[in-house]
Amino acid sequence: MPKRILKGKVVSDKSDKTVVVNVERRVRHSLYKKTITLSDKFHAHDETNKHKVGDKVSIIETKPISKKKSWEVIKDTSK
Repeated sequence: MPKRILKGKVVSDKSDKTVVVNVERRVRHSLYKKTITLSDKFHAHDETNKHKVGDKVSIIETKPISKKKSWEVIKDTSK
């Protein structure tokens, strides 16, 4: 099974070697047919602590690193 890759924005970098990434997706409501934006927050592993709040990053699914972390930052997409 392939690993999922998501793109999002860093919303918190207060923890050591961890960033919180907000991933937004747009879906159409099944009854009202209005496009709505849903967002999810993922805790991702950042080994070098180089990503700061506001950076756009890509994250990839990995084996569980801790209780909440099972994602890893792979690249900075803001450049």
